[in-house]
Amino acid sequence: MNRPVSPDALVHYVADEKLADLKPPASVLPPWPVALFRTYFGTPGTAAITIVCLAVLAWTLPPFLTWAFINATWTGTAAQCREAGGACWAFIGEKFWFSVFGLYPFEQRWRPATVLVIFAVMVAFSTQRVFWRRELVYAWLAVLALMWGLMGGSVLGIPIPGLEPVATRLWGGWLVTIFLSVFGLAMAYPIGIMLALGRRSRRPVVRALSVAWIEFIRGVPLISLLFIATFIVPLFMPQGVEIDRLIRAQIAFIAFAAAYMAEVFRGGLQAIPKGQFEGAQSLGLNYAQTMRFIVMPQALKITIPAQVNTFIGLFKDTTLVLIIGIFDFFTTLRSALGDSNWLGFATEAYLYAAFVYFIACYTMSRYSQRLEKDLNPERVR
Repeated sequence: MNRPVSPDALVHYVADEKLADLKPPASVLPPWPVALFRTYFGTPGTAAITIVCLAVLAWTLPPFLTWAFINATWTGTAAQCREAGGACWAFIGEKFWFSVFGLYPFEQRWRPATVLVIFAVMVAFSTQRVFWRRELVYAWLAVLALMWGLMGGSVLGIPIPGLEPVATRLWGGWLVTIFLSVFGLAMAYPIGIMLALGRRSRRPVVRALSVAWIEFIRGVPLISLLFIATFIVPLFMPQGVEIDRLIRAQIAFIAFAAAYMAEVFRGGLQAIPKGQFEGAQSLGLNYAQTMRFIVMPQALKITIPAQVNTFIGLFKDTTLVLIIGIFDFFTTLRSALGDSNWLGFATEAYLYAAFVYFIACYTMSRYSQRLEKDLNPERVR
């Protein structure tokens, strides 16, 4: 039987004076040289892998650095490049603006340059969450019309005074890649959401149409859709009606991207617990309100890594438009290699293209990680 404790006995457990401040505990982490050694040489297996990797780097890195930097020619002519024997970065400098603007008329290049500046400003605003409002969507629609008008000299067939018309066959370089990727993905995003919701719909017709779209588009390669949009669609158009080739390629790209994005969104919707739907119903929210305020915000947040992975893949797929004769960034570099004065510098051109694509993809990846951390601060990275 437990005895009751008297109040006087509890006094002995209460401190009547302030204790001395204790020093912070010593770090339990080993010094960084020790940690580095344990990481790469801690076991025989890791030590063997590290030695092999160091040997490969020692074999390949010095010759590459010698070719790319020490013996490289940064400015000059093709003859000087061949005499030096190193990388000819002068070729990239010579063809840089061609890779940006393509065959766009030289005296009118201020127009695509203005478009690039406007695009950069809009992207800078769009990456800040404080501007994520409905007005931003309207601003992008207006900017899209402005960019198209500056590039082509007309909007919806209406000429813009003071601007010479420039056919889309003369567009090229970064501008075409931006139009195909950025605006294609932006327009495919809402279509993908609707397809994902349609595939989960209880209405048989809506579900069947959504499934048919997704499965058909995912069942054929993008190059097939580009060929269909370029060569088959014009056969079904009325006499005298013609859709620009770049617009047809853009539509094919949007359809392709929307199908893949729909499956990403569907995975996010399936990850939402059923209790979220039931809680929304208990609050009296209808289907549209439940999706808008409860389900879709969570589904979009948890699928950010999959979305960005799809974005990066589709961004690189824009290079396929060279098959139908559209001069995107990669195609302009390939055509620049045909210059008789600069033959034999394909390695530099492909390294330059790889660098540009890597920077773009890495930037998207880093921004998505920051966005995911901001939207899901409770998750452990």
